[in-house]
Amino acid sequence: MTQSPYWNRIAEKAKKEGRPFFSLAPMEAVTGSVFRRVVMKAAAPDVFYTEFTNALSITHPKAKEATKGRLYIDPEEDPKPIVQLWGNNGDDFARAAKEVEKQGYEAIDINTGCPDIAVIKNHSGSDLIRHFDRTEEVIEGARQSNLPVTVKTRIGYSEVDEYKTWIPFLLEQQVPVLTVHVRTKEEMSNVPAHYELIDDIVKMRDEIAPDTLLQINGDIMDYQAGIQLYHEHPGIDGIMIGRGIFTNPYAFEPIPKEHSTHELLNLLRYQLDLYDEFVAKGIPGHFAPLQRFFKIYVRGMKGASAARNDLMQTKTTDDARAVIDRIDVNK
Repeated sequence: MTQSPYWNRIAEKAKKEGRPFFSLAPMEAVTGSVFRRVVMKAAAPDVFYTEFTNALSITHPKAKEATKGRLYIDPEEDPKPIVQLWGNNGDDFARAAKEVEKQGYEAIDINTGCPDIAVIKNHSGSDLIRHFDRTEEVIEGARQSNLPVTVKTRIGYSEVDEYKTWIPFLLEQQVPVLTVHVRTKEEMSNVPAHYELIDDIVKMRDEIAPDTLLQINGDIMDYQAGIQLYHEHPGIDGIMIGRGIFTNPYAFEPIPKEHSTHELLNLLRYQLDLYDEFVAKGIPGHFAPLQRFFKIYVRGMKGASAARNDLMQTKTTDDARAVIDRIDVNK
């Protein structure tokens, strides 16, 4: 099950360039089509993921309409994203996998690390760490399509030492890629990532599933930090960046540059334009989620705090553009 032409292409390209492959982490209400295209314009990684989507909802008669926004791929997106699914039932994953294959997706990733309490109450996300049998069931369910199936996880649910049994179990599933956020569910992002465990995890991979690509996530803020981690821990194949993109939309630039306030504001203008296009297609959208992005672009300038507050009071994209124009003039 490990070999995947899709993932081999990505890994081989990066390897030829003497680096790991880079990906933007799947993030709820963040990594939809609009923001993926913003990052693509700023500095694209090798791999994008969708927001995580409930496997049951994808084919449910009443819920499937609500997934259209999450699953939308714009024709301009290159590379196409990997769809990340969550749930706890193998049959749900089997049906969802066949449906996303029809929609043009080329790969599936299974979420076994989300710490959100609502997801855990659904016996999904990081709750799967406590249920090996259910995890195996959903992996096998997702494999009912022709798409490669990968897994994203944490090192444990409540105890760090859980990685000693959990990671080997996942490696035994012979997935093409295993992405490990090197914290437990209980730790959330409140403690430093456990980089001290990476070499042991690499050793496990080499012994159990040498063809599985290992991707590391947690506290990696930009491309340069990813390259450093890659050199410090030989055997890593990929680097996933999540929260770092909120500090720097150009986080995937191989050579860091200084970006002016005008450049940042133009990137925000681009996001607003894409958002308007998205809504015009008749796909459900809400302005409120856009507000979480304002802090990415309005920072490090005189009056940044007041400008962000003004943006947070806006109700429409035109309101936001008016504030941006004022900031740009007064910067």
